[in-house]
Amino acid sequence: MLRPDLTPGSTSVAAAPKLSPKRLYGLLAVAEMVTWALLIISMVIKYGFGPEIYVRIFGMVHGVVFIAYGLVTLFVWANERWSVARGVLGLVSAVVPFATLPFERAMLRRGLLSDTWRLAPGGEAPQGPIEKLQATALRSPWLAAAVGLVAVAAITAALLVIGPPGGTS
Repeated sequence: MLRPDLTPGSTSVAAAPKLSPKRLYGLLAVAEMVTWALLIISMVIKYGFGPEIYVRIFGMVHGVVFIAYGLVTLFVWANERWSVARGVLGLVSAVVPFATLPFERAMLRRGLLSDTWRLAPGGEAPQGPIEKLQATALRSPWLAAAVGLVAVAAITAALLVIGPPGGTS
C-alpha cells in the first residue's frame, strides 16, 4: 500500500511535520497542565494517606515542564509579536493550575499562533537583538533545542539550590 506521503514513482519521504509555534506551544501547554494534575494528585495522596515521595517526583517533573513552558512562551511571544500584556498573561497562565491550555486555545481562536516561524531561514529579516537571537536559533534547531535543554537544566539546578517552594525540604 502506498503511503500518503509518497507519490507514485517517488522514492523520497515527505519531511516530518515541523514543530511550528502552534504545535510547540500546544504540546507544552498540555504537558504543563498534565504535570499540574500529577502534582495535585500526589499532594492529595501525601496529605490523605500516602508517602511524600510522589510530591517530590511529580513536583520536580512539574517544575521542569513549568520552566520549559516559560521559555517556550518567551520564544513564541517574540515570534508572534504578542503585546507585553498578552506575553505576561501567557507566562502567568503557568502559575494557575490548568490555565495553560485555555490560554493556548484562546490564542488559537484569535489567530495568534502561527504554522510557521516568521524568522526562520527564508522568512522575515530579524529586527533587534531578540529577533536576531531567535533567527539564529531557527537556523540551527537541533542546537537551539540543546541550548534550551541546558537552559531548563541550569534554571532547575539554580532553583534547587535556592530551595523548594514553601521553604521546606
